[in-house]
Amino acid sequence: MSNRKLLLFLFTIFSILACKKEKEPDHPAVVVASVEREDVKLFGEYVGRIRAYRYVEVRARVEGYLNQMMFEEGKRVEQGEVLFLIDPSQYKARMDKAEAQLKRDIASFNKAKRDLERLRPLYEQNAASRLDLDNAIAAYESAEANVAMSKADLAQYKLEYDFTTVRSPLHGYISERYVDIGALVGPGNNSLLATVVQSDTVLVDFKMTALDYLRSRERNVNIGQTDSTRSWQPTVRVTLADNSEYPLEGVVDFADPQVDPKTGTFGVRAELANPNQVLLPGQFTKVNFLLDVLEGAVVVPRKSLIIEKGGSFVYVMRRDSVAEKRFVETGPEIDNNVVIERGLGYNEKIIIEGQQKINPGIKVNPVAPSSNDSTNEDKK
Repeated sequence: MSNRKLLLFLFTIFSILACKKEKEPDHPAVVVASVEREDVKLFGEYVGRIRAYRYVEVRARVEGYLNQMMFEEGKRVEQGEVLFLIDPSQYKARMDKAEAQLKRDIASFNKAKRDLERLRPLYEQNAASRLDLDNAIAAYESAEANVAMSKADLAQYKLEYDFTTVRSPLHGYISERYVDIGALVGPGNNSLLATVVQSDTVLVDFKMTALDYLRSRERNVNIGQTDSTRSWQPTVRVTLADNSEYPLEGVVDFADPQVDPKTGTFGVRAELANPNQVLLPGQFTKVNFLLDVLEGAVVVPRKSLIIEKGGSFVYVMRRDSVAEKRFVETGPEIDNNVVIERGLGYNEKIIIEGQQKINPGIKVNPVAPSSNDSTNEDKK
């Protein structure tokens, strides 16, 4: 009996000691990161079409047979370079005739001028009648008018003669010829000879909705206008057919002042440099348009955001390592991040992983994001 009582006593003592020893609670480990501020760029994606900066049709301005072609099709030509020669013989003959007529009219004018100068003193001395003086004045004025008319005719025929040499209206790349050598060309017959495209600079046309316009106005952004008070300007980047991005940015320089009632859209135009002729007029492309820049916006990883019926919230870790449920007002999503418009301050600590293990008000064990996680976030 004494042994049994001793064992019972020892068991009782052990139970009491075990009960008195409280087990310390485990704090769940969570990944914590600081709230950051950064400039967030907001883009819109549209379908655009490339257009040449200048596109000029080369046409025959006088009628005649096409004698020569002076360029290589598809190659670059310079402004003023000779492209075609039209048979000039008939225009040369008209010009020569006009020159001869001008010389004759000048001779008649000089004679009428001498006659008037000779007759005027005689009239003043009553040696000639008033009728003789009036006739001399009329002959002089008529001869003067004939000279002016002959000069105008000569200028017209000289202009037509010059038009037989067809020159490039601008520097750019020329198409193939549209008319064969020897064909009769002219304003009313086969006038289109070729086209010249200036594509060192190109234009990108795309359509935006009226809603896009209203949203831009809410952000005080006037599409198509330069604002020197901003640190940025509306620009575009285009993606080519092989999904590669064109390396140069374009500047939006025009927005249509009215909306098309049939489509509910308005036209926007951007200008891009195209020194290597990568962008071809007529091709379609994807346009990424920089609509706005949110400067110094509060940004959190999207995985830190929890959505429920009452709204969106994140877990904020207070200074005493206690998790606090914080409802926030969200803004745009960019890649794997979300802009927080209200509810969070700069440099607050938020829980980005492990939210399923915690409840509001419990103490947590904060863990910094691993380098691999940071690298993956950067890649995203």
